[in-house]
Amino acid sequence: MEDDLMTIRQMCDAFDVTPRTLRFYEAKELIFPRRNGQKRLYDRRDRGRLKLILRGKRFGFALEEMRQLLNLYDRGDAQEEQLTRTYEAARERLAQMERQRDELNEAIEELREQLEQGAEMMTAFRRPAA
Repeated sequence: MEDDLMTIRQMCDAFDVTPRTLRFYEAKELIFPRRNGQKRLYDRRDRGRLKLILRGKRFGFALEEMRQLLNLYDRGDAQEEQLTRTYEAARERLAQMERQRDELNEAIEELREQLEQGAEMMTAFRRPAA
């Protein structure tokens, strides 16, 4: 079992995070490393949770939402509720991201049109007077 544990440095190297990040996630009750004196030791469960946290962060989930979803793991229902709630949260997040993408595409197109108009106006200024 001891071979399954990782130090904070090993976790940082494995997940490309800083010690500060790991301590922050611990303070937010997202991961729960064991303590051996001042040394933090992370088990397989902590690594799994960190992987999900980093994925959730990439997808734009709030830390509190991730904490609530991760805590459902311990409910004793073979993770059915956790999976169901995570699935629904992911569907909602995807819809939100798609709306943001559409709004961004619309803004990009509008900016392109404005740039074209600006270019035409600058060209008109540069034409010799007749």
